[in-house]
Order: sequence, then C-alpha cells, then structure tokens
Amino acid sequence: MEKTLIRIHPVSDPEAVYFLQVSWEKNISSGFGIILTDGERAWTGTVSEADISREAADMEMNREKYVEELKKALILGEESAGKYNFTVSVDEENTQCHFSYERNLKDGSFRLGSLKLQKVSHPADVVKELIGYCLDCLGGLQVKNEHLQKENERLFCDLSDVEKRLEKCVEAKEELEADLYNRFVLVLNEKKTKIRSLQKLLNEAKESAVDTQCTRDGIATTQMATEKEDDYDGSTEEESENLIQSSLPSAPERRDSLLGSPDVISTAPRRKRRQRTINPTGTEAKIATYETEKLAKEKELEVITIYLEVLRKIFVKENIIIRFCKWVTEGILYLHHKVSQESKDNFRCRTEC
Repeated sequence: MEKTLIRIHPVSDPEAVYFLQVSWEKNISSGFGIILTDGERAWTGTVSEADISREAADMEMNREKYVEELKKALILGEESAGKYNFTVSVDEENTQCHFSYERNLKDGSFRLGSLKLQKVSHPADVVKELIGYCLDCLGGLQVKNEHLQKENERLFCDLSDVEKRLEKCVEAKEELEADLYNRFVLVLNEKKTKIRSLQKLLNEAKESAVDTQCTRDGIATTQMATEKEDDYDGSTEEESENLIQSSLPSAPERRDSLLGSPDVISTAPRRKRRQRTINPTGTEAKIATYETEKLAKEKELEVITIYLEVLRKIFVKENIIIRFCKWVTEGILYLHHKVSQESKDNFRCRTEC
C-alpha cells in the first residue's frame, strides 16, 4: 500500500493546521482512504471507485482527467500555491467531520469532491501511526541521500579522472600537432629547395638551348661562307686554267707563225708576265682568306667547347652523356684537325701554283 502525508490549512480557519494522509492499493483511481487529524482529534473515511466515477459524471469531466486533479489536490499538495482549497467542518457532537476540496479558477471555483469522515476513538494511535510514517519516510530519505552523496562523490572522482585524462590528451594533441608541423615545415622546405633546383636546371637548359641554337646558326653561317669561298676558289682556278689553255696556241699554229710571219711578236710571254704580276696579289688574298677561315674555325671550336661544358654541367651525373660529349669532342677535334690539314694543303698547293 502506498501512502502520502500533506499539511493543509482550511479556508474557514487559515491558522489551523491539519494533517491529511491518503492511502491506496494500486492506483488512486480504484479508490483511496483518508485520515485527517489536528494532533488531538482524528477522523477517517474512504472513497470508492464508484464515488470517483459519480463525481466525474456530476462535473461532466473525463474520468482520467478527474483522477489527475485528485492526485494534484490530495497527493502533490498544491494547495500552498493557491490552486486548491480545503474545507473542514466538525459537528457539535464531534462525531463526524465534513471534508471537501475545490479547484480555484479565475472567476470562481468548482468542487472536486466531499465526504464525511468518522471520528477515531483513539486518536493517539493515529498520531503514532503518522509519526511512524514520517520517521520511515525520513529514514528512507536519509538512506537515499547517503546513496546520492556516494554517487555524487563517485561522479566527482570520475570527473577528476576524466579531466586529468583530458589534460593528457590535450598535451599529447599539442605535442603531436607541433611534431607534425615541424615535419611539414621540413618537407615543405625540401620541396621548395627541389623546386628551386628544378627551376634552375630548367633555366640553364633553356639558356643552353638558346646557346646551342646560336652555335648552330653560327656554324651554318660559317659553313655557308666556307662553301661560297670554295666555290669562288674553284671557279677562279678553272678560269685561270681556261685562260692559260686559250692563250697557248696549238703546235701547228706556232709552227706556221714561226715560219710564215717571223716578225709577229708572241703575246704568250706578256700574258705569262701579266699572270706573274697578278699572282702575288692573289696569294695575299688567299693568305687572308686562310687566316679568316682559321679564325672562324677557332671561334667555332671555342663556341662548341663552351656548349659542351654547359652540357657537362647539366648532365654531370649521367655517364652516358659524358661519354657522348667526350666522343663528340674527340670527333670535333679530329674534324677540326682534318679541316686545318686540308686548309694547309690547299694553301700550299695554291702557293705553289
């Protein structure tokens, strides 16, 4: 059985104090019992399930809603908030007590229920029972309070442990962030250095490509000039040979001229003398041409050497490129030596001629 005990102040005598105990088995909607006392006198009564249904029907209220109103008025003790009023009236013979309870509204009030309570012959027993109930409730509250205090202490200990763990986690997180940041900085610096080196290599490669193009243009120009000079020298030699052949008469003509006209002076010696007088000037021109070609070849060799040096700096780690450059250098030196030798031979032949 469940019980509740509340303190009420009747509307008829607000200074008086009454103690109201309500008890029920399963649910208050199935009926409940009431004990009312002022400390000296005591009254008791019961309300059945039929009485609850009749009161709800009289007020035209839903039964469940009516039961909720009874709980608020008799169990929760909300009369202190002014929502519910209680009336206690005792007859002259002190044998019965009329007890009623109402709900206050803005423009009035309506009665929730009323009943007649019978006087208890031994009110001291009722008072003892109420005091025992209060002590039991107090003991239960103390036990519950102690349990809650222990639970509170445990929660505080858990909270302290959680805070310590959280601090450690925060420290570990900060250390991890610092470590990751340092590693990130190192990786970033390495990437920047690598990017700079690649940009430098790219710029050097572009410059070397430009130098290579310039070198190729210079070589092409030099070759064209050399070919033109060779063509000019070949045409000059052919013209000289043709001139000599045309200037020399055939054997019958010379015989006829010697026999038929001894007084005619031959022009061959004059042409020979003219050619001999012209030869020194042609030799000086050929010497100047040889010097020019030699300087051009030396400049070409110097440009190629610089270009190979640039290639060696760029591809210094590649053995294949180094071997290739060495082979190209040897080939160029061999070609240069061969060209120089051919130039000297040509110059010697021209000088002898």
